Amino acid sequence: MTEHAASGSYKEVILFLVTAGIVVPLFHRLRVSPVLGFIGAGALLGPSGLGRLTETVPWLGAVTIANRTEIAHLAELGVVFLMFMIGVELSWERLRILRRLVFGLGSLQVVVSSLLVGAVLMALDVSPTAAILVGLALALSSTAIVLPVLAEQKRLNTPAGRASFAVLLFQDLAVAPVLFAIAVLGRKDSDAVTGLALALGQAAVALALLVGAGRLGLRPLFQLVARTRSPELFMAACLLVIAATALVAAASGLSMTLGAFVAGLLLAETEYRRAIEATIDPFKGLLLGVFFVSVGMGIDPAVLMKTPLTILGLALGLLVLKGGVILGIATLLRLPRAVALESALLLGPGGEFAFVLVGSALVAGLVPDDLGQAALVVTTATMVMIPGLAALARRLGRRIDRTSLGRARAEPPPPERQPGRVIVAGYGRVGRLVAEMLARHKVPYIALDMDAARVSDQRRLGNPVYFGDSANPDLLRRCGIDTARALVVTLDQPRAVEAVVAAARAERPDLTIVARARDARHATALYEMGVDDAVPETIEASLQLSEAVLVDVGVPMGLVIASIHERRDEFRAILRRKEAPPAAPFQARRTVGKPQ
Repeated sequence: MTEHAASGSYKEVILFLVTAGIVVPLFHRLRVSPVLGFIGAGALLGPSGLGRLTETVPWLGAVTIANRTEIAHLAELGVVFLMFMIGVELSWERLRILRRLVFGLGSLQVVVSSLLVGAVLMALDVSPTAAILVGLALALSSTAIVLPVLAEQKRLNTPAGRASFAVLLFQDLAVAPVLFAIAVLGRKDSDAVTGLALALGQAAVALALLVGAGRLGLRPLFQLVARTRSPELFMAACLLVIAATALVAAASGLSMTLGAFVAGLLLAETEYRRAIEATIDPFKGLLLGVFFVSVGMGIDPAVLMKTPLTILGLALGLLVLKGGVILGIATLLRLPRAVALESALLLGPGGEFAFVLVGSALVAGLVPDDLGQAALVVTTATMVMIPGLAALARRLGRRIDRTSLGRARAEPPPPERQPGRVIVAGYGRVGRLVAEMLARHKVPYIALDMDAARVSDQRRLGNPVYFGDSANPDLLRRCGIDTARALVVTLDQPRAVEAVVAAARAERPDLTIVARARDARHATALYEMGVDDAVPETIEASLQLSEAVLVDVGVPMGLVIASIHERRDEFRAILRRKEAPPAAPFQARRTVGKPQ
């Protein structure tokens, strides 16, 4: 291979990395979703943008992508990773708690919106199959933009945030069967009934094999990998599971995204869920960027330039239609009017899965090219409006009266995002005692530990313990550190304690942090890092020994407890002033109070 050919084969990857390096920080500063930047970059650099000028301006060939298929495989992996993460983020408990919104508001919104859009298209002489498929595509909203916008505004746990999440959740669930239906309808079998029956039978067998093999093999695989405590091996195992399930599904006639979604569902109830989310999320974000660039490359800016008013009118019509449907159904389900209106504004625009569904339908020959292109342009136009609509929705949300807000909060938040929990870092003997005391006083908690066997044992007992490194900021975010009441660090290694404290304090400067310290010097260092309370093992052992001997020699229990509390406060004050404590209390042996 020549040097020129070798460098040319990496041109698309280099262009994308440069694009990401420009788009992400720029749009982050503008407080706009990078998704829009990737779509715009794809339209600009694609064959319908600057790529069409390469014949007259040859040097543009170095900074454009003339063939969309050159990055198609990477783009498809972006959707595969997204569906896997959707599966991992699901749980039966979450579905149970939000069932009224997910299967009520969500299902009615998708069905009614798709039927209305399909009816409009059929009135314009579009075939019923194409009309329904485009209607389904346009009925979906943007999970990739709406949820990050809500998270940035800290509104995921508001009534409107939970309603929007529930609708998006049902939409995500609906994508897999629609993709399967497109694959079946796209078959060119002479006997449609026989072809459909064979496809359904093959799909059922493939899904049964995937679920059976996953239930038998995934947990043992991750237990084996977790025992090595190798982040690289854990990452490799995650990537292997995604790729293997996607390829098995594709070989069975299903979509790759459906296989990855099933794998995510199987891993959602395991103790490795949080660590998998933190590991895969960067890959998902990067590959989704490639997907949105490829989406932008499929959009012809000339279509928008020729008929801008028509496109704008269609986009506004879609917003009004979907928004009206959501507003009407939410009112029918007795959601507060302000919550219904806020959800309608957030979910009215189209979403990223419209590109997936329309693209698959175009490849299968089920949707005409002109109709598919128009649907993609309209979807893009509405997605651009999401940040502005979200700001408007936030203003409306502030006007919710107290009565309506109280009724809306009667629906509890998902357990994975339950606010006010205590995070326990480390679930050894000390961590378990802390968790038991929290449970005794009915304080909700979630625990993290790096011992795979210990996590598995505690999960079997029903305790909310997950595998993962507590010092990983992504994992802390997945555990809800933004709404946590406190963090208790019970690890027995000083450096590990300090790493967790540093990561947590960087995420939440106002978070209450209580940390286990090795000795007075370590406690002083932790106070300097910003912990609210540091508990030195040596001092606590000395105080407990003092309490025992004083009671045994006849000193009244009340006086002993009061003096112990007073002495503990004195030590805490000394450590916070960074002064060396007296030597006497440190005469206890180092083995006393040492973790086991």
